[in-house]
Amino acid sequence: MDKDRIAGSAKDFAGKVEGAAGKVTGDAQTEASGRVREAAGTVQNLYGQAKDAAREATDAAAGLAKDAYENSGETFREGSQAVAKTVQENPLSALLIAGGIGFALAMLMTRPPRRPARWRY
Repeated sequence: MDKDRIAGSAKDFAGKVEGAAGKVTGDAQTEASGRVREAAGTVQNLYGQAKDAAREATDAAAGLAKDAYENSGETFREGSQAVAKTVQENPLSALLIAGGIGFALAMLMTRPPRRPARWRY
């Protein structure tokens, strides 16, 4: 729990008490001051809640990233096994796909360089 939430709750409560005391005594200035303090406490409490939510989201994201890193080797192994199984089941398709990828890479690498535009004066 964030210290802003605690301080905000305390200000909110103090503002309510001050507002009630002003209302009982009929002092409009004390009542207004209490309402202002109550509003400030509510805002500070909400700010603390937002900080807590951001902290929890950051911790959750860090935990997910850690889990993904720890399981990355297993995921790679499973992917490799799935590819190997697919190649064993459909060798012709795998050969055609590999040839297409090789052809596309060769076309990209042997492309003639662009000539700079020549300016005419």
